[in-house]
Amino acid sequence: MLNSFDLVKKLEKEAVADLTSMLVQVPALNQEDIQVEPRHVPDGAVDFLVTVQYNGKTYVIVADIKATAPPRKVRSSILDLQKATRYYGQDAVPLIVAPYLSPEARAICREYEIGYLDLEGNCRLSFGSVFIDRSVQSKPVAQRREFKSLFSPKSARVLSVMMRDPSRPWKVQALSAEAHVSVGHVSNVRTALLEREWAKIEEDGFSLLAPDGILDAWRDAYSPPQGRQYRFYTTLHGSSLEKKIREMFARIPFATTFTNGVVMLASFSAAKWISPYARTGSEYFYANDTGLALLKEELKLTPTTKGENVLITLLEDENLPVNFEHPAIDIICTDPVQTYLDLWASGERGREAAEHLRNEKLIWKK
Repeated sequence: MLNSFDLVKKLEKEAVADLTSMLVQVPALNQEDIQVEPRHVPDGAVDFLVTVQYNGKTYVIVADIKATAPPRKVRSSILDLQKATRYYGQDAVPLIVAPYLSPEARAICREYEIGYLDLEGNCRLSFGSVFIDRSVQSKPVAQRREFKSLFSPKSARVLSVMMRDPSRPWKVQALSAEAHVSVGHVSNVRTALLEREWAKIEEDGFSLLAPDGILDAWRDAYSPPQGRQYRFYTTLHGSSLEKKIREMFARIPFATTFTNGVVMLASFSAAKWISPYARTGSEYFYANDTGLALLKEELKLTPTTKGENVLITLLEDENLPVNFEHPAIDIICTDPVQTYLDLWASGERGREAAEHLRNEKLIWKK
């Protein structure tokens, strides 16, 4: 494994090669017009310099390399580069270099008129009459893995609790108890959110800054909870099935505790109560073992391999959604965030229903 110094040197070599390759494509720029120079800025904030002779002027590209570049680190790099460019004068061109720069990180660079280059192919650079702006859709494997970790089942519990009211500040200990995860896990989620500028520190704890950005990233990284899928048929249909479901929830008011069994409507069935849009001939549930037994008994379910009208995902307790909704006194279902994610993951028809739900129920103050 490369140490931090070796990693930066490797990044420098690749970045210089990529940068040179782009610059030589500019009309009136030749290889001999582009030179890598020794760095000599006093505070050592610069990792490499590239001088460019163009239209009779000398421009100095002043580059700062970051092994990782979440938004908070990008802001720090911008401060360093602003100092460095003052040292090199008005023709200095600041450039942040990283293996990958997220859309949020790139937006910060554009806001401060700082150039950027990542090894995925994203680049923005401007000097004289030269303007290069290139973006790609790909993300490196490490970045996708990082997002998967942030939105893992345990981390999702933390985010679900916070998304109930994004502006509410939370202490780590209280959030740990509410989300049923360890204090250490909450601390890790907190750090990841702060690095991405998706959260802020307040006197009473930390709260979310960008619920829409979090939901977008969560949706893109989302995989439905891992559990065994059961397909059943019941002779109950339409209003008679709905009546039986409501009677079941009414008789078991604590059907969302681990000891009494967890049962909740999910996906299209939850959306029908939260934000009606798409009709479906089946009912969808999340349940644990006790909840599954309860559903079998109450709805008189028969296993089937085709023609099912009740679909149940059996989940371990640690994978069960921590939030639930009571859209009616005798209905329990997944909350709007979980329902949105499940609908989006279900395909094109589900995505239309998901967007309808989001526009109705997941609107936060800016």
